[in-house]
Formats: sequence, structure tokens, C-alpha cells
Amino acid sequence: MELTPDGRYLLVDGRRWRATDSAIPESRREELTKALMAWRREVRRTRGTPEERAARDGVQAAKVALGERGTPWWEQSDDERRARWSADVPLPGVSG
Repeated sequence: MELTPDGRYLLVDGRRWRATDSAIPESRREELTKALMAWRREVRRTRGTPEERAARDGVQAAKVALGERGTPWWEQSDDERRARWSADVPLPGVSG
């Protein structure tokens, strides 16, 4: 796995994936990554049930906060980026 020279994408097996916003403070990036992984486990656990939609929405919220989805982080102002990664992304089973 390697980053493109501009740091915007990861290259994995020849495919390009948007990289996590490099400006996110390390402790917050770790929190958001833990939330993302918890939501991914929740998707697997709830597959085929009515709860699956909420789990997928949790994955989406975490990916947006990390800058991997939504408006590209390199097109956002510093204030927009800070607001994005500061957004509440609760863990499964925990209300915001």
C-alpha cells in the first residue's frame, strides 16, 4: 500500500482509494478509525436485518469524518475540515 505523491489517495492492488485527511490530529484519527471498525462489525452482524441500514449509515458517518467520503478534504477550508472531523460519530449502541 502506498500513497500517491500528492497524499490524496492510497494505491492498493492498482486501485486508488481516497486517503484519510492528513490534518486530523492523531488521537482523533484513532477514535474515528475505532468507530469505523465498530460500525463495519455492526454491518456484518446485522446483514439482512432492518438494523443493517443504521449500521451502514454509521460507516458512512465515520468515513466522511475521516475525509474518505464526501467533499474531498483538499477542497475544504481549514475550518470546514476541522468541523468535519470534530462531528459526533457515536459507536454502535451508543446514542449521540
